[in-house]
Amino acid sequence: MQVLSASLVFPSAVNFIQVCGSSEEIAKKCQVEDQCVNHFANLEYSPVKFTLYYESLCPDCIQLIKKQLWPTWKTIQNTKVFDLDLVPYGNADEFQRDGKWYFTCQHGLNECAKNLIETCSLHIMKNVTAAFPYIHCVEITEGEPVDVGKKCAEQHGINYAEIDSCTKSKVGNTLQHQMAVRTDALKPAHKYVPWVTLNGVHTDAIQQKAEANLLGLICDNYKGPAIPACKKSMSRRCSRL
Repeated sequence: MQVLSASLVFPSAVNFIQVCGSSEEIAKKCQVEDQCVNHFANLEYSPVKFTLYYESLCPDCIQLIKKQLWPTWKTIQNTKVFDLDLVPYGNADEFQRDGKWYFTCQHGLNECAKNLIETCSLHIMKNVTAAFPYIHCVEITEGEPVDVGKKCAEQHGINYAEIDSCTKSKVGNTLQHQMAVRTDALKPAHKYVPWVTLNGVHTDAIQQKAEANLLGLICDNYKGPAIPACKKSMSRRCSRL
């Protein structure tokens, strides 16, 4: 194998990647190992956007959140890698009367109430990273929605009064309508819940992988620098394009 000179000048990113070669061994021979690592570490990559469309009392939704989404989120917890989005509405229906939206939910009034608590928590806490631990608690805890909401708020140091106020307000009503709009706009239209999209795309294969091995799905689709959670070696990041 021909060894490239360490004195080569790299006029472009493509040439640099070619000099890095197809393995860590070649990068070492070229004496550009450090430059290769730094080059790829400094590139910007889009996170994998994973959106879950669900309803709060659906057993399969709870199972996905408990067994796949929560462990994956705890393992990665990096918004540059994993961009999580939650849409609590599911198979509900809505209608408007006198300027207010009314909702009917597959599992009854308690489901509508829990959906709204989770929607308001997303709004009040501003982002999924802050809200998801609370929502996870609400999802896996049985009981009356308000009691569950208060209990989980206490566990996570959250002021439930703000969430409760939101659920009774026009703002909360509008926010839940927006969840309905997002769900009804899905293409293809959702046939069941939980329903997932990966970077805005839904396929049967994506759905099946998300339900069986969500961490693997996120790692397989992440193109950025290696992270411990995905157990990827740096040599893969220095491959020839």
